[in-house]
Amino acid sequence: MTMHRAPALDPADPLGIDDLLEADEVAIRQSVRAMLDAEVEPHVAGWFETGDLPARDLMREFGKLGLLGMHLEGYGCAGTSATAYGIACLELEAADSGIRSMVSVQGSLAMFAIWAYGSEEQKQTWLPRMAAGEAVGCFGLTEPDAGSDPASMRTNARQDAGGDWILNGSKMWITNGSIADVAVVWAQTDGGVRGFVVPTDTPGFTGTTIKHKLSLRASVTAELVLDGVRLPADAVLPEVTGLKGPLSCLSEARYGIVWGAMGAARASYDAARDYAATRTQFGAPIAAFQLTQEKLATMSLELNKGILLALHLGRRKDKVGLRPEQVSYGKLNNVREALEICRTARTILGANGISLEYPVIRHMNNLESVLTYEGTSEMHTLIIGQALTGIPSYRPPQA
Repeated sequence: MTMHRAPALDPADPLGIDDLLEADEVAIRQSVRAMLDAEVEPHVAGWFETGDLPARDLMREFGKLGLLGMHLEGYGCAGTSATAYGIACLELEAADSGIRSMVSVQGSLAMFAIWAYGSEEQKQTWLPRMAAGEAVGCFGLTEPDAGSDPASMRTNARQDAGGDWILNGSKMWITNGSIADVAVVWAQTDGGVRGFVVPTDTPGFTGTTIKHKLSLRASVTAELVLDGVRLPADAVLPEVTGLKGPLSCLSEARYGIVWGAMGAARASYDAARDYAATRTQFGAPIAAFQLTQEKLATMSLELNKGILLALHLGRRKDKVGLRPEQVSYGKLNNVREALEICRTARTILGANGISLEYPVIRHMNNLESVLTYEGTSEMHTLIIGQALTGIPSYRPPQA
């Protein structure tokens, strides 16, 4: 047996997870982190406070770095592994959940829908410009009265005698919606749910920014209204019918959340650990007190377990693919634990924990949205429950 001398423990990576990463994955992480340090970190607290940000400028910067649709092949996309994409999501959300949402909606929802289910003409028209950040996309699924139950959507599309599609309805809580050049909109048709590629300058389409948010403030969120939007026959995504289309796109985006939530958790944990080392009470840094150390130990434990779970799912996605139920395991666990890490970090910072001089309250507020978007905790619990029992329980028993 060969005896190995273990390297010194790094408090920032106590389990040595970095040793499990490939060289190109580390390089991508460093590139993303450097860009965010220069372009986002100095400004993001101010963007959160004002509820505004230079979204289109940022999208172009992300495009230059190859982050948009980075795990897709061809059409100007980088074609990286799913694991590399996840690592990028972690870094993006360590800056802000709204920043990661911009990238996720662009790449894993709007671009993925066109890439997976679009015609060659649709792909050639939109994907290269979207990958470069020159065209912004959004994904219209959620409605004011249809969130967890997308089958009850009211947006509808019908074909007239000439073959054109006429779309009517509304969508709510749509990231990038009021700055988008193209919207992937899902609607009921006589043949089932279909997806449509909708240029946002089409008459009858409007995107209105939603104000007065206390979460994801450094992000553009909109309501979409489609009032007699007329589209040509070839605007429909030809390769999918039914809820399989939007749900598969959501699974792609949820995978990014599994990683991203750990970014918000890491930023909050780092802030708490640094603060505890320098904040003095009763003649000693608060890091010297047992209760603070218990908090830091528990936060580090859950943070690193969550990163290991994300890495496992990433490697599995690259090797054999992921079941939606497996993605639900990741989102349910990692968002829940990230929220608890942020809340614990806020207690370590005391009153300073609610100040935007530190990132903790911003991440905590953002994660309240991440907890419920792209599948609430309740829905992911029931998805896992069905996987374990074989019994679906999404609807209440009939009286």
